[in-house]
Amino acid sequence: MLIAVLAAAVLHAGWNAIAKADQDRFGLFAKASVTSVAIGAVLALTIAPPARAAWPWLFTSVLVHTLYNIGLMAAYQVGDFNQTYPLARGIGPLTVALVAALVLHEPLPPLPTLGVVIIAAAIGVLGLTPWDRIRHNRPALIAAVLTGLAIASYTLLDGIGVRRSGSPIGYAAWLLATHGVTTIVAVALIRRSRWAPPAPDRPARWHIAGLAGAMSMLAYGLVLWAQARGALAAIAALRESSVVVAAFLGAALFHEPLGRMRIAASMAVATGVVLLALA
Repeated sequence: MLIAVLAAAVLHAGWNAIAKADQDRFGLFAKASVTSVAIGAVLALTIAPPARAAWPWLFTSVLVHTLYNIGLMAAYQVGDFNQTYPLARGIGPLTVALVAALVLHEPLPPLPTLGVVIIAAAIGVLGLTPWDRIRHNRPALIAAVLTGLAIASYTLLDGIGVRRSGSPIGYAAWLLATHGVTTIVAVALIRRSRWAPPAPDRPARWHIAGLAGAMSMLAYGLVLWAQARGALAAIAALRESSVVVAAFLGAALFHEPLGRMRIAASMAVATGVVLLALA
């Protein structure tokens, strides 16, 4: 399970880097969603569907996932990758851990709790340093925080839904297919509105969008599989180790700053992952 979640983290950072690099982010998300709909529909027709008890959680998660995609597109439109990504991902682990312990009666033992706290704190450092970039770009901060709240929300919704589904792969297939449809509709509506970003010089390419969509589906499919078997707080923290990958991708691909403090924070995330693994 540890390897599956870490693989999902690498895949997630990779497809988010693709999204940041593309000039036509809205087009990329729409075309990647076509991939999700196609693959999800094929799986949904060939695999047992989720149980009735899971459907309310699934449909609510679809709406939250759509809001998450909109927030992510907005964050990448106005902020740096290796800052907005850690901020968005960092809110999730602590929120999920608190709700899982207080509402779902799923507290963590001391050692993995320490791992969650270390990961969340280190992600905060990655997202908030250097402070000048956030202080002078508040829209990026707001978009990243709202995106992070959406991540925490759909993590909890899917954690409950997939456990009630009786078919984790069936749950993932229906979630990704329906979420792909709502994302396509949302992008179409935004592009017709006055808030739409300027038209890009080069539209998103289908093969790049298809790759991003496939990476996204595989990453979240692995997470859903793990959520059906493990503690939600620990899995939420483990998957956010993707911020370490994102920090180095931001420096290598987008020439964004990566100082000593950010390298130390990346090492702290790795330490938190080891604590979770030992538990």
